[in-house]
Amino acid sequence: QVQLVESGGGLVQAGQSLRLSCAASGRIFSINAMGWSRQAPGKQRELVATATFGGTTNYADSVKGRFTIIRDNAKNTVYLQMNSLKAEDSGVYYCNFQGRTVMGYVEVWGQGTPVTVSS
Repeated sequence: QVQLVESGGGLVQAGQSLRLSCAASGRIFSINAMGWSRQAPGKQRELVATATFGGTTNYADSVKGRFTIIRDNAKNTVYLQMNSLKAEDSGVYYCNFQGRTVMGYVEVWGQGTPVTVSS
């Protein structure tokens, strides 16, 4: 099994920054990609950013230029640096893992970490 430990959420004012982290542990053979999605109250979960362990990154249009996803391959960890936060960035942020383990290919979601941006 894969365990994801997320941290870094909290309450900030608009314009400020937060840094989320997600560390994967377990019997991991390889990681295809890790990333972050978010879900605001009453809305569907949306992809925020992904990073393949080969170096490709993708961002939602709404966060391009403000958010940066950073990989630490040695630690099986991804970070989401969020700058110039807006009220509409509020929501629960979920880490996602896609990779190969002793159980085969798996996709795992974290428990979520809340982010609240006050305007």
